[in-house]
Amino acid sequence: MNSVANFLFEAGTLKNHKRTGWWIAGVKDPESVAEHSWRAALLASIIAELEGADPAKAALLSVWHDTGETRTGDLAHISQKYVGKGDAERIAADQSLGMPAGLGALMRSIIGEYEARETTEAICAGDADKLECLVQALEYRDQGHVNVDRWITNSRQRIRTESAKRLAEELLRTGSLTWLRNAMGETE
Repeated sequence: MNSVANFLFEAGTLKNHKRTGWWIAGVKDPESVAEHSWRAALLASIIAELEGADPAKAALLSVWHDTGETRTGDLAHISQKYVGKGDAERIAADQSLGMPAGLGALMRSIIGEYEARETTEAICAGDADKLECLVQALEYRDQGHVNVDRWITNSRQRIRTESAKRLAEELLRTGSLTWLRNAMGETE
């Protein structure tokens, strides 16, 4: 169980790892990898339900999708051009060393499935990753960060499922505080 305990502390570092691409856009205190992963998991369950896939499995894939960034950090796409993305499956194999066999196999299976993007749930989780980036960019834009349009455009272009595409279009039509006005019974 020592290796499991160590992994839990390691995974906790994702709460401190900032998403580096946002620094390029001028966001001084961007979201953490853990914050991104939480909303991505929520989105994965929503997209999967809309696509007729297993929402719990899609959320599970999404929760785990960036755990390798404990070892590589969150590399901006410009960095990946020069140093690569990192081998998520190799990292998962290293992270799972010494874990109970079933748990290690599960961890490697989750990462492998997410990276392969062959199952409907993995495609939904991948779309959730992109859609979460789009949502975050819209929030940052509403906060006055003008250099986020690249993230919005690129995220939209990489979405594969029809449900995520429709949701992206609705997000683009909705302000980040429309939910609050609706909840308070205010009209725009």
